[in-house]
Amino acid sequence: MTMRVVVAEDDLLVRRGIVALLSTQDDIEVVATVADLDSLLAAVAEQHPDVVLTDIRMPPSHTDEGIRAAASIANRHPGVGVVVLSQYDDPEYAVGLLEDGSEGRGYLLKERVSNVAHLVEALDKVNRGGSYVDPRVIDRLVGANRSEPSAIKWLTPREREVLAEMARGSDNATIADTLSINIRSVEKHINSIFAKLGLTEESGISKRVAAVLSYLHATRDAPR
Repeated sequence: MTMRVVVAEDDLLVRRGIVALLSTQDDIEVVATVADLDSLLAAVAEQHPDVVLTDIRMPPSHTDEGIRAAASIANRHPGVGVVVLSQYDDPEYAVGLLEDGSEGRGYLLKERVSNVAHLVEALDKVNRGGSYVDPRVIDRLVGANRSEPSAIKWLTPREREVLAEMARGSDNATIADTLSINIRSVEKHINSIFAKLGLTEESGISKRVAAVLSYLHATRDAPR
């Protein structure tokens, strides 16, 4: 099936370049192009795309419009995926995107866009409800928290299930309902996950988000 995409980028030349790249893909259709946050939200409401590809900074404030757009779209159009394009590998931005869950979210460095394979991979994973975070960003975030992605292998099957639910943005009560266990058991599993991954909050990133990042690091090359 054709993937319908809305492109949001305030730089005209960059916007045209992205559209030109995507036009080379037979299974991708750009249904709208916009240059600011309000126009993006209006286009999503009108076009009902599969995925939004948005710059992280746009009018009106040129701060974090892409992150705010992702949060708004998740609330109003939960089936629409969002890939944020950024020139920043600063942990603050990626963490802001993932705080409410990683499903249907992508964070791709702009320098990768010229390689259409990277761009299509991000769009495809997000379109299928998965996640894509630029490997360089994940490596930096995981390193900042001193967690060991390889430690994922020491998690029990139940702990892996709990961590996968955390990556979907589920709170403890939802995890308990989904896995048919009580909340106290969920809390014990989460504390065990933190301990096995060696996570702290010294870097300013919550242990929950850091655990999800380690999970994404360990599973980023797995088929979805």
